[in-house]
Amino acid sequence: MNVFLHSLIPFALAAVGVVLMLGLWNMLRGGSPNRSQLLMRWRVILQFVAICVVMAAIYVASLK
Repeated sequence: MNVFLHSLIPFALAAVGVVLMLGLWNMLRGGSPNRSQLLMRWRVILQFVAICVVMAAIYVASLK
């Protein structure tokens, strides 16, 4: 379980980064404000997931 969580952390962080860059790119090129808003909402959700994964990895690591 510990190895799984530790390998999941980079993917969660990468997902946050990708959605952040897509949202910023959309805003900078003058795209739809609704799309930017949707991407920023997804960023917040993915940040929550990433924080939960990191906290779970820390918890599992502390059990040993």
